[in-house]
Amino acid sequence: MVRFGRKEVYLPNAVIALMKSEHLPATHAKFRVPLTFSKLDLRDYLYHAYGLRTDKIRSYVQQQRVQHDRPDATMPQQNKWFRPKAIKHMTVEMDKPFLWPEDPDNWEPWSKEIFNELQQNANDRDKPATRVKAAKMEGDTLATQARELLEGKKRWRRTPVDEEAVEVDSDVKI
Repeated sequence: MVRFGRKEVYLPNAVIALMKSEHLPATHAKFRVPLTFSKLDLRDYLYHAYGLRTDKIRSYVQQQRVQHDRPDATMPQQNKWFRPKAIKHMTVEMDKPFLWPEDPDNWEPWSKEIFNELQQNANDRDKPATRVKAAKMEGDTLATQARELLEGKKRWRRTPVDEEAVEVDSDVKI
């Protein structure tokens, strides 16, 4: 017999996410946990936080693919490699089945559109290759402007200067 509740969990500082997976039966639940979490930690956490008894726990660490450079790099470098942090998953077998609630028809209280927009912006920002491609796709780059000026396709014109511009340090005496 497995003894539950050996390690009391008061205020955990770990983020544990329940993941929806349709291929698992109703008595199984899949969690994304920190790399430092053990099976006993998850079992005691579920017991103390939710009163949930678990029978078996399987865990595996999923290594991420090697990428060129870091996602937050401003200028991606070609021969710089980076492997993102691994992700640890745990699948627990419960004594009672768990069924996911139905998705609501109205997502307005959760601001789902704003979340999706922020998520898309974050995904675009985290991909260095996307930034490089976007910069290359802009048609009015300095090189193309210079080429068009040299070939005579476009004429150079001054940038309009604001007539009402005031000099900032006009009253300073030296």
